Amino acid sequence: MSLEIEKKKNTPEVVDTQKAKGLNTFLWLLALVVVAVAALGNIYLVEKFSTPIRVVGVVILLLIALGIAALTNQGTKARGFLKDSRTEMRKIVWPTRPEAMQTTLIVMGVTVVVSLILWGLDSIIVSLITFLTDLRF
Repeated sequence: MSLEIEKKKNTPEVVDTQKAKGLNTFLWLLALVVVAVAALGNIYLVEKFSTPIRVVGVVILLLIALGIAALTNQGTKARGFLKDSRTEMRKIVWPTRPEAMQTTLIVMGVTVVVSLILWGLDSIIVSLITFLTDLRF
């Protein structure tokens, strides 16, 4: 019993920040409506506004829809994933220019050697098949 109590004391409480299913659904529907308004507005306002103005309007509406979608449960998870990805990207040790050049030259060399080997094998197989198909019994 005391062991369970100590486990609970040492375990940090996880705060449930999930939105209610109804609110989450409403946010997705709102984002979908904003995208539909952008698409239909672009179609119906062809004669009233020039193309650059309509493009700016569509981009603004799509950014609003993206912002609304980011507020959903899935959007919150995606933002967390992108934040973690950015943190991991900072940990990467990128190769220096000479290392990158060496690796590139090695890959190019191996590619040439393997392609020559495959070309040779292909030539042998074609010659063998030609020989076998030209035989008359």
